[in-house]
Amino acid sequence: MKAAWYERNGAARDVLKVGELDAAQPGPGEVRVKIESSGVNPSDVKSRRGRPSTFPRVIPHSDGAGVIESVGQGIDHSRVGQRVWIWNAQWKRAFGTAAEFCTLPSEQAVRMPARVDFAAGACMGIPGLTAVQAIRLSGQIGGKTLVVTGAGSGVGHYVTQMAKAKGARVIGTASEAKADHARAAGADFVIDYRKKDVAKVVKELTRGKGVDGIIDMDISSSAKLIADEIMVPHGTAVIYGSNVPGDIPVSWQAVLFNSYTLKFFLVYELKPEDRRAALAELSQLLESGVLKHAIGPRFPLRDIAAAHEAVEGGKTIGNVIVDVG
Repeated sequence: MKAAWYERNGAARDVLKVGELDAAQPGPGEVRVKIESSGVNPSDVKSRRGRPSTFPRVIPHSDGAGVIESVGQGIDHSRVGQRVWIWNAQWKRAFGTAAEFCTLPSEQAVRMPARVDFAAGACMGIPGLTAVQAIRLSGQIGGKTLVVTGAGSGVGHYVTQMAKAKGARVIGTASEAKADHARAAGADFVIDYRKKDVAKVVKELTRGKGVDGIIDMDISSSAKLIADEIMVPHGTAVIYGSNVPGDIPVSWQAVLFNSYTLKFFLVYELKPEDRRAALAELSQLLESGVLKHAIGPRFPLRDIAAAHEAVEGGKTIGNVIVDVG
């Protein structure tokens, strides 16, 4: 099969190779998916660049979409030919979706509605599920005001749409280049975090009251917002990532005296019951067709290094896709 892989950490053009590898046969409880589109996420490039692997060879990317081509023992043969999207393909596994075929546990290949194309399906595993879980952890948000950081990013674009669908008011943060993209997702107001004092603008927009919650992609930014007390007492901050390595100090005084709730999660490690609930909700959203999918630059498999560089550059609008099929 056609595949891309790396055998050591390093720059994309130095370590990524494209060639032929043997496709694994599905074992008990597994399916083999013919991959059409492979999603490239920041975690994929961070792993390739600097996270030591326990595997001698890694086919990158956790997200993808395609068609089930064969099934292993114990899996209903009616799944053959089913269009699916994939989650956690390369999480604690050697072989992800940057290949013509991906063999993995059946439950990690989720049926995809006919209305959803493969590129959009390749955005569901990390951006889609992260957004759903962030909204779920925020509680009842109808009629409430949220700050969504990175509202023009892959996850933030989905978070904004989902929050608006549930009746929330969204104050998004985005660079000037991505502000219109955040507005297109439904953000009521967008703050250019590079030019404006986010906490000051939020307090002005809420007439000093503050927002009910924060959904944040970067603990280093939310830590400052928490310290600046931009949330009302008993507000909830949901945080799913960090752009800064190492520990981040958080103001205990702001948290304690405002009775703030801080919730952290890693989309790769959801509890089974949370995963089931998030999958069910995301499937319903896909069936209804209410989500707008932002597809950014697309690259053929042979140009996977350029795809990784595009993600690392951080300037693309929409999710970066590698077309495999």
